[in-house]
Amino acid sequence: MNLGERLAKEYLVAQGLRFVEANFRLRMGEVDLIMEDGDVLVFVEVKYRSSERYGTSVEQVTARKIQKIRLVAQAYLQRYGQDDVVVRFDVVGISPKGTGYRFNWVKGAFE
Repeated sequence: MNLGERLAKEYLVAQGLRFVEANFRLRMGEVDLIMEDGDVLVFVEVKYRSSERYGTSVEQVTARKIQKIRLVAQAYLQRYGQDDVVVRFDVVGISPKGTGYRFNWVKGAFE
C-alpha cells in the first residue's frame, strides 16, 4: 500500500467506513481500497497529486480506468459470492496542503 492509499484508508476509517481490503488485483486491473459504509460495499480509487496545477486528482480518473475498476469489482463480487450486495464507487483525491493533506472524497463518483 502506497502513501496515498494509506492516507485515504486512514481518512475513510476516520469518516466511519470499515476497511476490507487493499490492492485487490486481477489481470484486468486493480481496486485500490475496498471499504464498507454500513451495508454498502465501496470500491475506492485513490489519486494522490503533489500539485493540482494540471487538474485535480479526481479529474485524473479516465473512462478506461473506470471501466477497469468496474470489471475488477464485478470479479471481486463473484469471487466472494456477494452478487446481491449494494455497491458504490468512490474516488478519494489527495494533495498536500501546508504541513498536512487535503482530501477530496467523491461518493458515487461513477455510478
